[in-house]
Amino acid sequence: MKIIIPAGRFPYILLGPLFSRKWLLWFSGGVLFISFPVHAQREEGGERDTILPVYLEEVVVISDRTQSGDPGQAKPLSSLDEYLTSARKVNMVKRGAYAWEPTLNSMSSERLSVTIDGMRVFGACTDKMDPITSYVDVSNLSEAHIASGQQGAEYGVSIGGAIDLKIDKAGFKEDIFIISLENGFETNNEQKIIGADINFSKDQYYIDGDIVYRKAGNYSAGGGEEVHFSQYEKYNISLNGGYQLGPGKKLAATLVYDEANDVGYPALPMDVSLARAVITSLSYEQDTLGVLHHWESKLYYNTITHVMDDSQRPNVPVRMDMPGWSDTYGFYSRTALKTGKHRLLFKWDGFYNKSLAEMTMYPANRGEASMFMLTWPDVRTLNTGLYLEDIINFKESSLKVSARVTVQGNRVADKFGLNSLRIFYPDAAASQTRFLSSIATQYSKQLRSFQLNFGLAYATRAPSVSEGYGFYLFNSFDNHDYVGNPGLENERSMELNAGISMTQPGFKLSFEGNAFRIHNYIIGKTDSSLSTMTIGADGVRIYTNLRYADIVNLSFNSEYKIAPGLTWSGAISWHRGTDNQNRDLPFISPWAYQSFLKYDTRSFYGEVSAGGAGKQVNFNRGFGEDQTPAYTIFSMALGKTFYISGNRLYTKAGIENIFDRYYSTYSDWNNIPRMGRNLFFNISYKIN
Repeated sequence: MKIIIPAGRFPYILLGPLFSRKWLLWFSGGVLFISFPVHAQREEGGERDTILPVYLEEVVVISDRTQSGDPGQAKPLSSLDEYLTSARKVNMVKRGAYAWEPTLNSMSSERLSVTIDGMRVFGACTDKMDPITSYVDVSNLSEAHIASGQQGAEYGVSIGGAIDLKIDKAGFKEDIFIISLENGFETNNEQKIIGADINFSKDQYYIDGDIVYRKAGNYSAGGGEEVHFSQYEKYNISLNGGYQLGPGKKLAATLVYDEANDVGYPALPMDVSLARAVITSLSYEQDTLGVLHHWESKLYYNTITHVMDDSQRPNVPVRMDMPGWSDTYGFYSRTALKTGKHRLLFKWDGFYNKSLAEMTMYPANRGEASMFMLTWPDVRTLNTGLYLEDIINFKESSLKVSARVTVQGNRVADKFGLNSLRIFYPDAAASQTRFLSSIATQYSKQLRSFQLNFGLAYATRAPSVSEGYGFYLFNSFDNHDYVGNPGLENERSMELNAGISMTQPGFKLSFEGNAFRIHNYIIGKTDSSLSTMTIGADGVRIYTNLRYADIVNLSFNSEYKIAPGLTWSGAISWHRGTDNQNRDLPFISPWAYQSFLKYDTRSFYGEVSAGGAGKQVNFNRGFGEDQTPAYTIFSMALGKTFYISGNRLYTKAGIENIFDRYYSTYSDWNNIPRMGRNLFFNISYKIN
């Protein structure tokens, strides 16, 4: 079972209509599937907060290298994508078996801030085949910190929220030396997983290192249908360490190298021969600095190389190579101050990114010349911002006020790429500057066993590189070429969130909701006067601003402790997204549910789960969507921990999609089917 521990009990109920029309949540069949938020305290620099929390946050626990018990996961060696699907507000868009794209609050990556240990990283693929989450592995992460809406503004400009992937670090502890060996196998796609890590820690320094290798063939959908071009191979190496310069002064460095080869994308017309990332950082931390505490500053650099090709595909009319590169240099410095009832956080951050992608088409007739174009025309982005938050603690309530101001400049560095854009925009400037801002308030009130939460927020975001400068980017989902628009207005979002939770001994219940009205919503609009570049495409779409769009998300969560070690939990959620003409937005989930029955002790683990969704009633055929049917999937897992001479050996085995159901969901690109019945086996041996 994927454990979700929110940093505070933050359910929110939609208290009133944000829009002119009514929204209804239907519960059908008389069956209630629920899950729960768990109260937890936030840590910064080793200190624990005791004030009433007001954050809309979750922490998806991934691993802890120094823990002595069972990891408490049904499938410890699953991909990071599978871990993220356990979060309440996160869904995944799937284009194959590898590199799923996370969405948060029904919004995709353009409207999110995704970071690795606070570092901004940007993919190098124009087709979103390399989300940031694909360049790390569960072997080098401790948790995924998920912040909803403007509660994630600390990590950067966003509308939907933020996902920060925390690197696992042993930290400064006395005489720790741990070696772990891990092995996994899955029957459906014959995936093999081999990994090892080492952790060495003293009072003055620590060193962590790990390596993991994954290789999978084509998987089979329910009923045994093989899904071609769904194979992949990947290895990931990470190294991090720290040194105590003096009392309360620490220096730390991180290096992550990730490389994937021969990655198939069955939902797309192209595969990936290489996806490589090098992610580095150097940071300094100081416990106190005058009246300030926990001052942390970090410098970082990362480089991404991504190569799409269709050389392994049969019957390709025109063969193409589509490499892309993304380099990011960045920094941040943050510190906190406590005075009276106030707890303040200050952060200054910035990054410089270079995004370049190109396409070369090779005609079948070798006598004809190849065609070359820049799909990202070497766009340089310089972004710097200031973030401030103040948490005011009252007797039985608290108020959080936060704000961010950002200046962002974009420049097209390649003249050939700029001239290509000027075919559509003759007056397009080589550079432009945008000013972005956000402000949010969050109030929390404790009433005996109840906690009430209410929040309002405003935020803006700039167009992404593809939205602003993309040149003939083919979208196989709606079968259109897309062209960017450097003249787009900034999106402006108004957010409302609210909720209520109840906590009793052995029982927890919550209802939460949020709503967004996004003015100048960016989406593709067909221009019938333009000719397609891709053979067989239905048309060309130009990114444009709609007047506004509305997105609403509701969920009901609970947990019940049946007996010591035995817990039942689950969740049900509902989502809706429409534009100003009441047309459905693409990739909005129908109502969905999960239910878990889990038995967990120090040495034994057992879980039975069910999850599914209703029929996709609200969909947009204009963007390639159709009606996906309702489905329910059952899974189970068993685990046992053994201790051999003080060392820990744990084993896990399970079955996913027990009844071998054939199905696809609203988020499966071009309706590619999900994996059928799959047996998995995980073994880990930890030597202390």
